[in-house]
Amino acid sequence: MAGDARAAAGAPPAGYMSPPSTPQARLVDERLLDRAFKRSNALRWNLTRESFARALDRSVSSRFATEARTPSAVVGYVDSLNLEELALACACAEGQVSAWSFFIECYRPGLRAAARVIAGDDTGGELADSIYAELYGLEERDGCRRSLFDYFHGRSRLSTWLRSILAQRNVDRARAARRTRSLDEVGEDIPDRRPASVPVDPERARFAELAQQALAAAIGRLVPADRLRLSSYYLQRLTLAEIGRLMGEHEATVSRKLDRIRRDLRSDVERLLREEHRLGAAQVQACLDAALDDVGMDLDAVLGGTAAGEPAAGKNGREDRSEGRSGT
Repeated sequence: MAGDARAAAGAPPAGYMSPPSTPQARLVDERLLDRAFKRSNALRWNLTRESFARALDRSVSSRFATEARTPSAVVGYVDSLNLEELALACACAEGQVSAWSFFIECYRPGLRAAARVIAGDDTGGELADSIYAELYGLEERDGCRRSLFDYFHGRSRLSTWLRSILAQRNVDRARAARRTRSLDEVGEDIPDRRPASVPVDPERARFAELAQQALAAAIGRLVPADRLRLSSYYLQRLTLAEIGRLMGEHEATVSRKLDRIRRDLRSDVERLLREEHRLGAAQVQACLDAALDDVGMDLDAVLGGTAAGEPAAGKNGREDRSEGRSGT
């Protein structure tokens, strides 16, 4: 039963360090692979076509492990995948520095926020930090690192998959704690050991709100073309290729411009906090930390005109993308 739950969530089975099986024969034909590789923007992370092909084959193999694999079914499945996030996960598994830097910047805030919800304020940060070694793959077998990212197949959003990993690790930790409980405690009344919530810091909430206001103002100062790029990527959830067609630009150009916009936004947010709210350097950093760790820089709310914290409707009705991608 537990194994079924893990599989449904996309989480690896117990003892995941055994390497995932990689089929010997290519499961995706060359034309489909070329199309998927282009859509994935894998070259941004210096990910080779062969590495991406192995990750795609693992995904297809997992999906059709118990079902008939027809060419049309494989095409439909591959077209439904979150290919950009699959490429990112694959590059992180290979230890590509640029991919890891992007992951830490853009996914860490959401990961820590989700861990606090799952495990409580006292131990949430520890839970989030504990999976980084697994994601990077510090353990080696047969001369190869074994990364938890190898088990991300692109079926769900990467942020959703990470939350399922956190939830499972929290359950594993609770079970381990019960197994190691002293025999002297058996039969005795055990006090509730759930972590006590840390009192809410009103100053931290104010800082998060100031940062969100500054972000809204900074976005309002962008030229229309840059606002369209942000809205297309974060609110409409278009891929880089789709934005490129919309703007008449190459995917790589879209990627570079989005990176530049994110850097400009952060600089403008910091300037607004210093100049308009008269905050010192330490307070500006506290604003950014509060916004990133507690509520995230809510680009969906700003771009979509919704209230902060209220989910904005996105592409295909999928979940709020700000948690996984907004790291400005």
